Amino acid sequence: MGKPERVAEGVYIVGGPQITEGRDCCVYLVDGGSELALVDTGLGYTTRTILTNMEKLGLNPALLKYVIVTHGHIDHIGGLRYFQERGAQVICHELESDAVTGGNSKLTAASYYRVNYRGVPVDKLLTGELQEVLVGNTVLHCLHTPGHTPGGISPYLDVKGTRILFGQDIHGPFDSSWGSNMKHWRESMGKLIALKADILCEGHFGIYQPAVKVRSYIEYYLSQHS
Repeated sequence: MGKPERVAEGVYIVGGPQITEGRDCCVYLVDGGSELALVDTGLGYTTRTILTNMEKLGLNPALLKYVIVTHGHIDHIGGLRYFQERGAQVICHELESDAVTGGNSKLTAASYYRVNYRGVPVDKLLTGELQEVLVGNTVLHCLHTPGHTPGGISPYLDVKGTRILFGQDIHGPFDSSWGSNMKHWRESMGKLIALKADILCEGHFGIYQPAVKVRSYIEYYLSQHS
């Protein structure tokens, strides 16, 4: 297995298929100094390992203030209850709230993983095209990028001239039962290309950089679903 590691200043990967367990999405952490934020949580069976990985990187889990939900699939939200019970606030787009709260279990794709999901209340709902979340001294821009799911978001931040994008599940898959929309997805991929990110923190396949590789990665999947 791999180890948790620093991606860039203030950004770390603390979980994922090669770090915690194969069914987890990649779990990232944003360090805003006085506060920390997780981007997704994994399936939910490795939450304590994620905290241990934070400590290995010299980060204090007690500073964890937010969990940013990129979308409501179980491999991304299964650990929400654990972190919320430790004091973290759950943030998601309003169009993902039925999945996150457990109001519509089909939207979580939990049956695909043959696990049960226990919904949690959402502490802050994001609305519209773009909203900012302040994590300590860091601004996390949460861009609405529907397609894979209706309320998917792709957060990004800028650190000393470097743009870091959390583009979870750019590759899909797509299923109408959880609200996939290919037209919306293509439009969302156009938004991501326009960001000209220097580093892509992808949802299952890890880190892509520099900017030319980020663009190529997105364009490859656009070509597969043209």
